[in-house]
Amino acid sequence: MTQLNLVDSFKEFKEFKNIDHDVMMGILEDVFRAMILKKYGDDSNFDIIINPDKGDLEIWRNRAIVADDAVEDENQEISISEALGIEDDFEVGEEVSEEIKLESFGRRNVLSLRQNLAGRIMELEKDSIYQKYKERVGEIISAEVYQIWKREILLVDDEDNEVVMPRESQIPGDFFKKGDTVRAVVSAVEMKNNNPRIVLSRTAPEFLERLFEQEVPEIFDGLITIKRVVRSPGERAKVAVESYDDRVDPVGACVGMKGSRIHSIVRELKNENIDVINFTENEQLLVTRALSPAKITSMELNTETREAKVYLKPDQVSLAIGKGGNNIKLAGLLTNYEIDVYREDEDAVDDVELKEFSDEIDAWILEEFVKVGLETARSVLNLDEDFLVKRTDLELETIREVLKILKDELS
Repeated sequence: MTQLNLVDSFKEFKEFKNIDHDVMMGILEDVFRAMILKKYGDDSNFDIIINPDKGDLEIWRNRAIVADDAVEDENQEISISEALGIEDDFEVGEEVSEEIKLESFGRRNVLSLRQNLAGRIMELEKDSIYQKYKERVGEIISAEVYQIWKREILLVDDEDNEVVMPRESQIPGDFFKKGDTVRAVVSAVEMKNNNPRIVLSRTAPEFLERLFEQEVPEIFDGLITIKRVVRSPGERAKVAVESYDDRVDPVGACVGMKGSRIHSIVRELKNENIDVINFTENEQLLVTRALSPAKITSMELNTETREAKVYLKPDQVSLAIGKGGNNIKLAGLLTNYEIDVYREDEDAVDDVELKEFSDEIDAWILEEFVKVGLETARSVLNLDEDFLVKRTDLELETIREVLKILKDELS
């Protein structure tokens, strides 16, 4: 292997990996000096001249000229007779510089140097990727699907760096195939087995927030700020926004003319329903807005326990709860309140307090419903089974038995 070929190979590697020129020069000199130390035991009298852009490498050894019988260190000193063989006008006391060819180190040492250099550059590249993406956490990037596994997808960015997106970080409606371009937010960067692991997410609230920043100029310019974002990926999301300019309607700006701005976001999120609400420090008003599209009749807030009792007309209860309880769950997360809904039944005589069923239903079961604000038979019957299981500590079978008893009584 010639000097030229060796340095050319590193030049190509440098260009491919886009490593900083000064850092590359430092690494090259370090590994060559390590090889010199291994052979000569000292590198203090060596000069290394490297031009990786042209593929040039020169190693020069500087030695003091001494009398023929005065050489004590062959690495630092050279006899006058040997020096005159290089140039015929040298004298004792002068210094001679002699070029050391790379081939003189032997094939094994050169191969070892190449491996050492490749290893150093690889470590530098790993650290560079880690630092680059560490600073981009929370940003949206585009990457191409390279391989699809059961638990995650392997993608490559525009510089061929590998990134992954776990299954749980994909929207339920996502379906990708090799070669697809995917947009996602950088959610985490970590070192695993000495390799950078860049994790992408399409389910993180930050992804939705960044999409709004891209689609709504007023957010990007700082006229509107996103205060809070909560999501049930692929189903529903709620975004609280606030305007710093009274002339700018934050909700209208986010939605756009005829929904033009929000529609592109909805498509990206696989038709996830997005409620944009006007943020306010008035917590009662915020809870009211958060439960949209339901219309609230009245409300009781406990700011110490962070509990909210919300009263609605019968036809608004299902709207407040939402499909699978998503609307009330997201409203609670957005407002940081535990929200319980109560039906304002105009025909109050057609309802029975739960305690009246103590002879048919165990007291501890009734207590579970009361703890979450369900004190009457109708308030329980207005909710679906899955929602009741989530809100109470009761098993599905127990819930069904209770619902049967209540239905039989009120039918």
